Amino acid sequence: QVQLVESGGGLVQAGGSLRLSCAANGGTFTQYEIGWFRQAPGKEREFVAAIGRSSSNTYYRDSVKGRFTISRDNTKNAGHLQMDSLKPEDTAVYYCAGRINPWLPLGVGTYQHWGQGTQVTVSS
Repeated sequence: QVQLVESGGGLVQAGGSLRLSCAANGGTFTQYEIGWFRQAPGKEREFVAAIGRSSSNTYYRDSVKGRFTISRDNTKNAGHLQMDSLKPEDTAVYYCAGRINPWLPLGVGTYQHWGQGTQVTVSS
């Protein structure tokens, strides 16, 4: 069973960049579609981006398209989320998640494996 650990969060000014990483331990990394979600205080966890097993397919929520880039390196069992042109509304705890079945809708409930989260704070 895969275990996921996020890193790379921090405090950045609006317009800045951060690169989040997701390290996978155990399981077979290439079996999992990887997703990134975020949760702001008082709000529900929401989908941010996802990438297929072979990086052939990527998906983004509308508000991050053109600013965020999801990627994965199957040789290193790692996923990444490059976040550019950050805005204060991007402030949240960011979670890496994995799932076996790529055919389900891109929702929180369809991912079985979760990391502990990493805080991203964007100041105005």
